[in-house]
Amino acid sequence: MGNARREDGRRDAGTWGNIVAMRILTVFGTRPEAIKMAPVIHACATAKVECAVCVTAQHREMLDQMLAVFGIRPDYDLNVMQENQSPLAVAARVMESLEPVISASKPDWLLVQGDTTSAFAAAFVAYHQRVRVGHVEAGLRTQDKWRPFPEEMNRRLISMLAEMNFAPTDRAAKSLLAEGVPGQKILVTGNTVVDALHAILQREPCYSDARLRSLSGRIVLVTAHRRENLGVPHICLAIRDILQKFPDVTAVFPVHPNPSVGETVERLLAKESRVLLTAPLAYPEFAHLMKRAALILSDSGGVQEEAPSVGTRVLVMRDVTERPEAVESGWARLVGASREEIVRRASEGLHRQSPNLPDAGPNPFGDGKAGERIVRALLG
Repeated sequence: MGNARREDGRRDAGTWGNIVAMRILTVFGTRPEAIKMAPVIHACATAKVECAVCVTAQHREMLDQMLAVFGIRPDYDLNVMQENQSPLAVAARVMESLEPVISASKPDWLLVQGDTTSAFAAAFVAYHQRVRVGHVEAGLRTQDKWRPFPEEMNRRLISMLAEMNFAPTDRAAKSLLAEGVPGQKILVTGNTVVDALHAILQREPCYSDARLRSLSGRIVLVTAHRRENLGVPHICLAIRDILQKFPDVTAVFPVHPNPSVGETVERLLAKESRVLLTAPLAYPEFAHLMKRAALILSDSGGVQEEAPSVGTRVLVMRDVTERPEAVESGWARLVGASREEIVRRASEGLHRQSPNLPDAGPNPFGDGKAGERIVRALLG
């Protein structure tokens, strides 16, 4: 099967002058995709590569926030989002509307990121158009095709379609090799979220919500949006238990716009004096809150990658993770869906001298130069 390649960035600067022009089309539709694709788009501009941006708007409002944060103006906007949309409906609309974009832009490469329905649908259309696919953040696996659903199967299928798989870690590369992906189609780059965070944390924190500016004491930052947690009260009840045990702690909970999340959170937490419910935060605000927090509770995949970069531990409210590097490095811990387990592990994390906390190691997700490596590989 061969071995995956690693790009260490030590390439002769004179190589750039001999590279021919290339057209790259990036396609994404959600907030996390925008964050992780932004470093690639900016690296294209630095390398003077023609890069067109197509957004599907699978998540309209949250996507637009990220485009503004990173100064990205889409060349094409498919605007597929509809109320109460299903993954299949999103895929169908993306497939139908993306084909003429590819025909018009004639890219040499189409880049997708991660495991969204937009990413899979775009890769499938590119395959039918005989356009080479590059998969950013390839090789993440839980080995359970139903968890998370449908993300696990989306990313597996994209890997089979891709001509280049940009693995964020050695473990991700090994997963691809084990599935039969040839080594010459795999490059270990680090994760582009580290690039994005480095850029954001250099900015001064600026909170649009005055309540965030006046917070004192310790903060527990909470996010929840997974289908398996929608409408389930265990997270909210665990937060109440944690606050009872730690009177110096305030919980900050940016509430996902999905009504199934909002209704439960509002019913169980809105009247709690030390719970601050907010709308989804702009990424710079969220990044600085992660850095400021004493502990993070989350069911997000991206937060597991971001926690080592900001130096804050995260309790992952899921039973499995496709990012075991975060757990192995000590920055993340799986706590599942049990109210009691969430409270127990959070209590350990909030006790400063807990003997049950392993030492956290170095950041397993890279050095902040993944975007450069991806563009360099495409040009090479």
